[in-house]
Amino acid sequence: MTRPGRPVGELLRDWRRTRGMSQLDLSIEAGVSARHLSFVETGRSRPSPELILRLAEQLDMPLAERNTMLLAGGYAPAYSSHELSDPELDPVRAAIRQILDGHSPYPALLVDQHWQLVEANPAVALFTAGAEPRLLTPPINVLRLSLHPDGMAPRILNLPEWRAHLLNRLRQQAVTTNDPVLYDLHEELRGYPGGNGHGAPISEAVSRIVIPLRYRHNDQEMSFFSTTTLFGTPLDVTVSGLAVEAFFPADSATTETLQALTTSGVGTGT
Repeated sequence: MTRPGRPVGELLRDWRRTRGMSQLDLSIEAGVSARHLSFVETGRSRPSPELILRLAEQLDMPLAERNTMLLAGGYAPAYSSHELSDPELDPVRAAIRQILDGHSPYPALLVDQHWQLVEANPAVALFTAGAEPRLLTPPINVLRLSLHPDGMAPRILNLPEWRAHLLNRLRQQAVTTNDPVLYDLHEELRGYPGGNGHGAPISEAVSRIVIPLRYRHNDQEMSFFSTTTLFGTPLDVTVSGLAVEAFFPADSATTETLQALTTSGVGTGT
């Protein structure tokens, strides 16, 4: 795990090992001699900022960690880190708002790199209805809200299956980013009840293609599949951690239910 003050060579070695690469593997991918890479890791050679960024690119390091490694090498960060409310990110906010609004009457939300809720369209109220207020007090972690027994979990009809999907996704993200916050969140969520998803029945055609979220709203059962939208070429730390999670009806009955709820003003903020 990266910590301020650690030498650049130690950070590089830890990330290389996290990715399961040998010095030879990384040297070939980055176009640098294995001897020079060894000298960088042991502190016998000081890497240039260009080399640091080249190695970080091959290791697929998050932008924030690339900045950390540059600072450890004695260089200025290469990537900006704005607040989403900053004027520089006006185009980003406009794009996000267009995606969220355009997805109505289906639920869509924006989360940061730790799954904290940033924005949502009104249809997300379908999922939050009935949750304990403390889980809806900012900062709202959407994975905690989903799997907590006082959150959405009692209304998720295929909870073992959906829980296993979310935990697997979170674990993969934690390994990829080497983020201790995500590891801690994964450990917390693993402690919630709900089963492991093994042997979950396949009751819908969509289940043979994607894992659906089968959800009960009042007395109605709805089925959704989700998509994730990321920014393709981010150069800002904040933007690189944003993701839009959008839910689509998985069957015609859910489509009709959502249209009826929209007409009646439920889940529309009215």
